[in-house]
Order: sequence, then structure tokens, then C-alpha cells
Amino acid sequence: MAQMTLIQAITQAMDEELARDPRVFITGEDVGKRGGVFRATMGLIEKYGPERVVDSPLAELSIVAIGIGAALADLRPICEIQFADFIHPAFNQIANEAARFYYRSNGQWRVPMVIRSPYGGGISGALYHSQSVEAFFAHVPGLKVVIPSTPYDAKGLLKSAVRDPNPVLFFEPKKGYRAIKGDVPEEEYIVPIGPARIAREGEDISVFAYGMMAYYAEIAAEQVAQEGISAEVVDLRTLAPVDRDAIRNSVMKTGKALVVYEDNLTLGYGAEIAAIIADECFEYMDGPVKRLAGPDVPGVPFSHPMQDFFMPNPNKIADAIRDLVAY
Repeated sequence: MAQMTLIQAITQAMDEELARDPRVFITGEDVGKRGGVFRATMGLIEKYGPERVVDSPLAELSIVAIGIGAALADLRPICEIQFADFIHPAFNQIANEAARFYYRSNGQWRVPMVIRSPYGGGISGALYHSQSVEAFFAHVPGLKVVIPSTPYDAKGLLKSAVRDPNPVLFFEPKKGYRAIKGDVPEEEYIVPIGPARIAREGEDISVFAYGMMAYYAEIAAEQVAQEGISAEVVDLRTLAPVDRDAIRNSVMKTGKALVVYEDNLTLGYGAEIAAIIADECFEYMDGPVKRLAGPDVPGVPFSHPMQDFFMPNPNKIADAIRDLVAY
């Protein structure tokens, strides 16, 4: 095992996939000599050359469109969108083209591409560098949406995404790039897309989260454990397809459910998890399904105090656990 940060695990995954398959290439803004704005591709252009680590124009639509064309030609593009906030110009290409090729061609055409992007708040990036966009894309049939919360999962899931025969959106919690550390095996491995991870076993309440919120949920669970509360933390990891069995099994065991996400509360992705629980686990519930999320305001503020007000954190999650367990 090697101890590494989330961003190091992502870099290592791309390095290994570039070495494994000559069809893999990376494209995006500043991914070459600069190594990406967060340095996720640092050193890769020196190792694989400018034909496989390709600096793109400042045009997200073209980054994705080129990736789609390359994937249709049996290449394996990894398209980096510098911030998830900038992905919207490419929405038509992703939702209307990449997601639907396999269906509309009756299985004759596949689009094996990965779209990577850092998402979420916590770095004082303000309105245009802090958005959570996962709910938009998890709504679209034909897209897989993956969000890791540990270095182990980040590497294993990204390698699976590169090898997947159809498009995968791979969102990375940028607040955790260097804050989250963990052991990563030195030998080859992958983490399958789909199954959730039971990050912590518990008996009193189930906490469902992903990305930075899954990391925070584990910290909160440790806090309330000192008070005798046993919280189970389910790291969803894959938002589309979501692991409904893991959700059901956890709620059937604990009888209470808290869903945590940092996007706006209304129609955020966590609302779908709450709906699954209400629809399929009602008879096992000992209290209402509760959500903890960001407020319904246009964006994460630049101001540190206002940013802290917007975002869930371990203390807020711990308080929500206590309230629901006492219900």
C-alpha cells in the first residue's frame, strides 16, 4: 500500500491507463505543460507526449465534441472540464449526443469516453467555481455518473470509467483533492461502477452521502459514536446507476435515514435517494427521511463565513444525526 492524496490517486490512474492502452488520451484546458489547474495531469505530457496529452482551446463544447468523435473512432478519450461550473456549454453534446448514441443506433455505436471535472465548494471559489452539477447528468439515461470520496476509490473507479464502453462523468470533490488521504494498492486493481461502499457499519441510523460529504459523514459518525450513537455511513460512489440494494439493506437494518449532499436542497440528487427510501423502505422506517444540503440560493458565496453557512460539514451532519435518532 502507498499513502496518497485524492489527486495523486487520480493522476496515477490516468498514468496507468495511458501506459496500458495506446488508444487512451487526455484533452482539456491546460492539461499539458501546466498539468491542469489542480495539477491532476502533472508530468503526463513529458511522459506520453503532446499527441496523447492535448491542450485544448478554451471551449468546453469542442472538448466534449472532439471526445465523442474520437470515441466513435475507437479511441478512449479522457476529457477534462476545468471546473464543473464550465460544463454547461457542452450540455447538448453530453446529454443529446454522447448519452444517446448507443440507444439511437440500436447498439451499433458506443461512446467510450470519460469526462472528468472537479466540483463542489469549500475553496472560496464563489459562484463560478463551486457548483454541484451531478443532478443534471444523473437524470439523463445513457450516462454513468461517478463521484469518489477516497483515494482508493478514485483510482479504481477512474480506471473502470476509462474501460467502460459508454460515457462516464467522473466528478471529483476538489475540496478533498489534498485534504483526503488514504492507502492505495501498488498492484493493478479496479473498483466496479455501481456498487456502493459501506464506509462505516452502524445500527441506529443510515447516512447516505458521496464525495466530500461522505468523507465528512464518517467524521460525524465518529463524533456521535462517543455519545453512544451507532451511525452507518453509506458512500454511494456511483450516482447513476445507483445501488438500490445497498440503500434498502441499510435502511432495513437501522430504520432511520439521513441523506447529505452539498448541492441546493430542492431537486438535488439526494432527493432521489429520499424518494427511493420512501417508496421501497417505508415499512421499515422509524422516522421521516431527512435531507441535509445547501440552501436554495444561486451559488456558494466567496465569503468564508457565508461559504461555511452554505455547506454541510461534520458538525452539521452530527447535529442532524442526533436530531433524527432522538425523533
